[in-house]
Amino acid sequence: MSADRQLQEAVLAEFLWEPTVNAAHIGVSASDGIVTLTGQVPDYLAKLAAEHAAARVRGVKAVAQEIKVVLPGQPDHGDETIARAAIDRLRWEVTVPGDAIKVEVEDGWIKLTGQVEWHFQKDASEAVVRGLRGVVGVSNRITIKPHVNVADISHDIGKALHRSWFDPSNITVSAEGSKVILKGTVHTPADKWKASTIAWASPGITDIENDLVVAG
Repeated sequence: MSADRQLQEAVLAEFLWEPTVNAAHIGVSASDGIVTLTGQVPDYLAKLAAEHAAARVRGVKAVAQEIKVVLPGQPDHGDETIARAAIDRLRWEVTVPGDAIKVEVEDGWIKLTGQVEWHFQKDASEAVVRGLRGVVGVSNRITIKPHVNVADISHDIGKALHRSWFDPSNITVSAEGSKVILKGTVHTPADKWKASTIAWASPGITDIENDLVVAG
């Protein structure tokens, strides 16, 4: 069996293992470590679940996401209804400064704008709206107020990465203003994503350049 076929079957097996993924209408192909997902799902959360499940399979270097959200027959959830629901959810979410976030909806796509203090607030804003009925995608354009101490940021993020089992000899951290740069190697796309998540926990970072290479 070829390596591409083995990787394809491993991703399909992961879909069967993951309860949030219904693989009945999802196609999987693999080529040199790049996995392409096609087909359709009934909501945006299902699309994200398939992408995350594929990314954590060993041997996957990248995921090309081509799944489409096709809403099933259900009562109308127009853009205005989605927008009102999104605004309500943001107001009820304690980790989000709801008054700082603006919502626009077009053809089921939610666009979030505004400015927050922490990256987790930006992530939380997206998380609370992407599971709403009728949503086919979320464009998160929320920005973060920069207030980074460049002298300390590389050291602090490096220590946080190493506490999470990342080998200090494999990852280097540097900063240019409020942008953090990660370089080195990791084993899986999930590790690459996790390294970014850890780095984002530092306050005031406005951008992360993740140049980590998936070495397998």
